[in-house]
Amino acid sequence: MQQPRRRVRWVATVPPGVRPPRHVSAPQRYTGPPSYQVPPRWGFPQVAWRWPTAVPGTVSDLPVPPQRLRMIARNAVTVLWTLAMLAAVAAGAESWRYALLLSSRDSALSASVVGASDALVLAFSLLAFVLALFAFAAVMWWLFVARSAAAEEAGQQPARPTWQVVAGILVPGLNLVLAGSILAELEHAALRGPVDARPRPSRLVLGWWALWVSNGLLLVLTVVWRTRDGVQAEADGVVLSALTDLSAAALAVVTALVVRRVTRLIAPIEAGLVRPVRVVAVKGAPCPSRRGRPTTATR
Repeated sequence: MQQPRRRVRWVATVPPGVRPPRHVSAPQRYTGPPSYQVPPRWGFPQVAWRWPTAVPGTVSDLPVPPQRLRMIARNAVTVLWTLAMLAAVAAGAESWRYALLLSSRDSALSASVVGASDALVLAFSLLAFVLALFAFAAVMWWLFVARSAAAEEAGQQPARPTWQVVAGILVPGLNLVLAGSILAELEHAALRGPVDARPRPSRLVLGWWALWVSNGLLLVLTVVWRTRDGVQAEADGVVLSALTDLSAAALAVVTALVVRRVTRLIAPIEAGLVRPVRVVAVKGAPCPSRRGRPTTATR
């Protein structure tokens, strides 16, 4: 019977005495921390807590689409909530004016009260109108960035070209029909729905669509009613203005909720919530041991 062969490993080494011994230097005695005649000007850049995409000199200086979307959505939501408060105050001012009109049928009104009512209505109506323009621009900017981010995350192309989105939102009359479908398509893309499936808007989007249509119809009706003459027409115009302001406030609130929901669908995790930016306090840690300063230290 043949014996099994054993594995043999050959190891070659340098014979002793061929290589000179390594010179080992004696460790130097510690003389304290280094000292400088002037404050040193070298050091690492203070970019430890900056976002990687915001550091100058990197490959991508601009933030990624989800990060841009969160930033724009935060600003748009702030403007929308401010608009809702201004519109609510404007609606209250219109209601006060209507109450003064009812009380003027039986008694005369004070000039100061009427002046204060007119000033309140004019001021908050003008502020709400100006802020509505800023809110519309912010939401439009968010819409285009959200469409790009949703398409990039899903690996698909947007459902509509850009010119159709602009026409479907800016053209009067047409925007009442297409604005809801554009938002439903954005929500469908944010949910990673299939391309060939028909978008099914959520209740929040359907509620926004209903408020959008009702606010547009109330605005047109108020403008047309204001052209009529007569005391009753003026009183009805005040009521319609109050209803329009209330509808605008509700639309701003629901728009802020839609912006926040779609943003969280596209970019669900905010880096600021899961990544601390600074150490606030350290509790329960043992005190570090510190050696005394040597007598030979220069500092």
